[in-house]
Amino acid sequence: MTTNAPAGTGGQPTFTTRTPVVSRRASTADQIKDYILTQGLRPGDHLPTESELCERLGVSRSSVREAIQTLSTLDIVEVRHGRGTFVGQMSLDALVEALVFRGVLSPGDDLQALREVLEIRQALDLSMAERIVTAMRGTENPNLHELVDQMVASAAAGETFARQDRLFHAELLDHIDNSLVGQLVTAFWDVHTAVLPRLGLSLPADLDQTARAHRDMLVAAEAGDVEAFRAAVVDHYAPLQRTLDEVRPR
Repeated sequence: MTTNAPAGTGGQPTFTTRTPVVSRRASTADQIKDYILTQGLRPGDHLPTESELCERLGVSRSSVREAIQTLSTLDIVEVRHGRGTFVGQMSLDALVEALVFRGVLSPGDDLQALREVLEIRQALDLSMAERIVTAMRGTENPNLHELVDQMVASAAAGETFARQDRLFHAELLDHIDNSLVGQLVTAFWDVHTAVLPRLGLSLPADLDQTARAHRDMLVAAEAGDVEAFRAAVVDHYAPLQRTLDEVRPR
């Protein structure tokens, strides 16, 4: 709003409202995303050249370059030097990096950011319980049982089992027809395990309970027991919840 316009009737200044200007960078990035959608492009598909995008979108070369840089950061596009620009895999890596930074930068006096990640992880596992159990009822999953055996053995030896833990959750969710949930679960798992040590926290001492809970989840899923699966999910997160509860505010 401005008051520098010529005076109106009665000598009073007239007020004009300025329409917010959308940045060229954001607009061009949106146009490129719209192009990907309207053309039905998939991850790995080749995008038009820089010159072609300028012509198609009616924008300058610098606007296209800035937009591509922005979309590349988000993994929406991938620039392969000497080969061109392609539709990206659209992973959640950027989300993970941002959430890790947020958790380390401003965890709050009661580690609120980490508590929120824990709540989301548990909520996702519980919300998918029925679908996982339905999909796995009556099946046999030797790979998952092997991962559980490795976790139990590591816990008995007082060792952590991060790799097996992540693989277990990812493979469990491979049974349902929703790839985004699987990506979200593993993304929040990555955030969780990255933030813990950076805040000076260690993994929960009761690794045995965590390992056994994975086995209980698997057995319940194969048996078709939704309630047992949900109970095992709660047991899985209980040691970590206790660890957070024991941390005193700074």
